[in-house]
Amino acid sequence: MIGLRFRPAASADVDDAYVWYESQERGLGERFLGELGSTLEAIAENPRRFPVMLRNTRRALVRRFPYGVFFRVLDDGVLVVACFHASRDPQRWGERT
Repeated sequence: MIGLRFRPAASADVDDAYVWYESQERGLGERFLGELGSTLEAIAENPRRFPVMLRNTRRALVRRFPYGVFFRVLDDGVLVVACFHASRDPQRWGERT
C-alpha cells in the first residue's frame, strides 16, 4: 500500500462535504466518509488504475456519492489535491495541480 497525503484544500473539501451531508440527513455524512474511505483504500492499493484527467492528476470516483478524488502519484506516495462534487467546474480542481 502507498501512503496518502492530503493538501489542506482537499481536507477542507472533505470536511465541507461531510457537514453538508450531515445537514441533509443525520448519518449521511458518516456514510459519505465510509465510501470515501473505501475509495482512498483503492487508491492506496493501486493508484495507477485510475484515469489521468489533467497534467498527471488522476481521478477516482466515490461510490454512491457524486464526488471524485483527484490525486497525483509521486515518488514517495500519493498526494490528494481535491475531493470535488461532480457538478463543480473542473477548472477549480485543475488550478490545484
